[in-house]
Amino acid sequence: MEQQQGLSTARNLKIGLFHLGSGMADVITTGIWNRIMISDLGFSATPIGLLVALRYFLAPLGVWAGRMSDQRAVGGYRRLFWIWLGRAMMALSIATLGMATAVIARGDTVDAVDWIVITGAMLLFSLGNALSGSTFLALIYDRSTDEQRGRAVGIVWTFLLVGFTIAGVLFAVMLPEHEAGESGLSFTPETLQTLFLVAAVLLAGLWFFSLLGEERKTVTAATRQAEREAPSSLRADLKLAWSNRQTRFFFWFLGLSMLFAFSQDLILEPFAGDVFNMEARVTTRFAAYWGSMSILGTIAFLILNRRVKWLTNTVMSYIGVAVLVVTFVVFGVSSFAGIRGLVTPGLILLGLGLGFWNVGTLGLMMDMSPFGRAGTFLGFWTLVVTMARGIGVSGGGIVRDVVLQVTGSHATAYGVVFAVGAVGLIVALWALSHVNVRAFKSPEQVPVDATAVLAASMD
Repeated sequence: MEQQQGLSTARNLKIGLFHLGSGMADVITTGIWNRIMISDLGFSATPIGLLVALRYFLAPLGVWAGRMSDQRAVGGYRRLFWIWLGRAMMALSIATLGMATAVIARGDTVDAVDWIVITGAMLLFSLGNALSGSTFLALIYDRSTDEQRGRAVGIVWTFLLVGFTIAGVLFAVMLPEHEAGESGLSFTPETLQTLFLVAAVLLAGLWFFSLLGEERKTVTAATRQAEREAPSSLRADLKLAWSNRQTRFFFWFLGLSMLFAFSQDLILEPFAGDVFNMEARVTTRFAAYWGSMSILGTIAFLILNRRVKWLTNTVMSYIGVAVLVVTFVVFGVSSFAGIRGLVTPGLILLGLGLGFWNVGTLGLMMDMSPFGRAGTFLGFWTLVVTMARGIGVSGGGIVRDVVLQVTGSHATAYGVVFAVGAVGLIVALWALSHVNVRAFKSPEQVPVDATAVLAASMD
């Protein structure tokens, strides 16, 4: 496989538009749609939550897609086929979801067909997300040099955050609130359907344009020979990832940091409401606080990364997780001691920590993926991230409920969640201290039983 050398800042910004669309897609499916189904149309949160969570259950497909993109070129392209296939599925699913939801909103009888269509749309969205997620990261890996990857993932991560913000404003304008009519809805079914159809077209255009011309066609004789040989199995590739000491510790760092960092995701706004009686109009601004600080933190990294050579992905991950430890301590003290004034500083620290940690960790995911098997390894790391995040989000809520049931105190329940998160992140820092990127990339550090697999994987 031939690596494309060099990724200019202009090209990097163009590729970043891909994740601008990703952030907007997340908002319309997991923000707007689930809110409409539960709050406006009155459906139970359990089936809606399961449909939204399908992407977590289908995450293992990302490993398979990444491996296929390593070993097979479709029409001369390794990554673009899977990325565009996945995103076409997501765009189609958004359009279908909007039309099906509009039918229900019109007040017609909801039957099995409606639920089959909605389930199929969410399944299509989750499949597309799985096929295109890790292969998109692999394309960034292919397009950039070692020195450029920190900047590359930083810009892409920033566009993802900006996508959340833009979608919140744009979709609110496209779905204006009106005085509720006889149906009790504050919007018309026609407006809802138009929103989803326009979003599908807009996102499809962003995803296509952002990656147009970003992968060179490879149809050489050597490539075809490599495809016929199919050098290793998925099991052998995963054995390689686990047999190396560096990747084992990186696995634990990635899983633990993701799990405990997102243990606050479900309970942060309820914490402010239950402990300090903050109104909903106040807690809904929390995402704006930490999101804007996360963008600022990422921009600061992009500026410093060009000037400070020692500011590597590993260092950024250390800084990010350390800031998150302080964040959880601040929230914990705020909850246990009832200090409302610590909430805002905690939100600022949360945004900075998430910004530093995400950029550093995304860079480390690429550093810990060998050339020639980047798709497989990035698929594996993406699987770890997805599963750990899902466990963390649900786990934070479970711990809160259990402690609340035992103690009867909201302050104690939320304080325990934050305390457990701080301890878990400290353990993640310990795991990171055993990760040595230079050792991983050194051939003599690769275990004997995995050397043949790694060698065979190089085109």
